[in-house]
Parts: sequence; structure tokens; C-alpha cells
Amino acid sequence: MNKISSGAPETPLIRDLIRERQADLTASERRLTALLLDESLVVGLQSITRLAENAEVSTPTVVRLARKLGFGGFPDFQNAIREEIAARMKEPLAKLDPELGSERRDHIISRFARAMSKNINSTIDRLDTEEFDQVVSLLSDANRKVSVLGGRISRSNAHYFFNHLQIIRPGVTLMDSSPSVWPQALLDMDAQTVLVVFDIRRYEKELDRLAAQVAAQGGTVVLFTDQWGSPIERNAAHCFRTMVEVPSSWDSTLAINFLLEAMVAAIQAACGSTDRLRALEDIIGDSRIFRGGRE
Repeated sequence: MNKISSGAPETPLIRDLIRERQADLTASERRLTALLLDESLVVGLQSITRLAENAEVSTPTVVRLARKLGFGGFPDFQNAIREEIAARMKEPLAKLDPELGSERRDHIISRFARAMSKNINSTIDRLDTEEFDQVVSLLSDANRKVSVLGGRISRSNAHYFFNHLQIIRPGVTLMDSSPSVWPQALLDMDAQTVLVVFDIRRYEKELDRLAAQVAAQGGTVVLFTDQWGSPIERNAAHCFRTMVEVPSSWDSTLAINFLLEAMVAAIQAACGSTDRLRALEDIIGDSRIFRGGRE
């Protein structure tokens, strides 16, 4: 795995710790981790007895798993779960700075600029360039159908990516945001389908179910998410985590767009031909629909 890395290391997420140590886990421990991941770790906030019962394992198994993941015991493990969930599910109002707008010496523009720079640099630090290149190759393949979909906050990212991809290559669809029409789209999704989905906190269950269905039908799911990782990740063949926190009540998707712009450039280069772009310009030039005024 070829990762760009610089700067101080961050505290690893529990999902990543489980993945790194998966080969060392017993069958019972894997059953427990499967439950934790399926429930987005929330089940781990129960008592050790209740957690063991739900996973159908013994309480010593829970303790062993906690220690294998690098914690001193179950209490430390549970505290880490609590902190991770709190960060992931932080209410928008809880992110508001009480001094926002009153601090003349440190304008919001400057604070945003610093946050954006940090987010982009941290996103680059954790980027797997080999995986990036694999996705570029995947999306450059004109034999594959590509569907793009975003969530409530990340819909603009989906529109941006779709608008560029459809000019570069054929067979690209922007899925309707209403889940009621997704079954019709699923009818045509198969092993030659790539679903590019965007999902940041708070994660949307409908998108998770759709991704699971696409994967079950043999399609390839490419996920763009935040630093904590959407539950869709378990069904994604490729996942890009980006930093989203800024001094605002809303998360920022600028780091996602940074990756998208780089990916659009790489896909265009991989496809090589600009015939579609020239054809589009000709259509715009020839069609009266797009002309103002009269002949």
C-alpha cells in the first residue's frame, strides 16, 4: 500500500484497528467485531455482559478482543468507542464557536483558511495513491456503467463529479435523490456497474442499503466519506476518507472536492480523447436551444 504520509500520526479508529488485526482474531472474536461494525459500534456501549450475550460469545472473549486491539481492558475499549461515536455524531449546534464573529483579531475567513489547509493536507497524508489510481482506471473504462449519488450534505459533490464525468466518458448517470425510484435503477446494475456514493456524518441509512444491494448484485462501490468512515465502507471496494471539520455548525466537503478535481483530471488524461468535449461544444454551438436572441 503506497500512502503519502507526513505530519503527526492520528489516533486510529476502532474500525481500522479491527481491520489491521483481523488475521489474529479467533472465530468468536470475529463474530464480536462483526456485531460491532454492523451496529456502527453503538452496541459496544452496553455492559460487557449484554454485549457478550448479543454477540453470543463469552465475557472473556470481549476482554481479549479489547486487549488485542491495544486497550488495557473493556473499560478503556468502551471509552474509546464512546469518544469515537461522540465525534462522529456531534450535533451541528455543538460545533458552534461561542465567540464566532466577536474575535476581531482572528477573522472567520482566516480561521476557515487554516482549517481548509489542514483538512486538505491531512486528507493527502492518509491518501492511498495506489487505490486512487485503481479508481481512476475503473472510472476510465468506457465499458463500465457509472452511477453517482450523494447524501443530503454531499449531493453537491455528486453533481459536480457527474457533470464532469458525463463530458469525459459515456454511460454516466446521476441517480435521483429519492429512494423511491432506486429500484428501477437497480434493475440495470450488475458486475459492470460502478456506484460512486458520497456519505458524511450523519450517515444516511438509505444510502447504506443501496450500496449493500449494488454490492450484492456484483457491482463495485466507490465511497467518499469523512474521517470516521460511513457504514457504507463495509460494502465499498474503494473508500476515500477526507477531513471535514471546520469552525462552523456544518461540516465542509471541500477536501472531497479537492480529491474529485484531481480525479477528474486523471480520468481525462487516462481517457485521452477530447472528442466528446468537442462534440459537446459543437452541439451547444449548433443548437438554437442554447442560443440567446434571434437569428
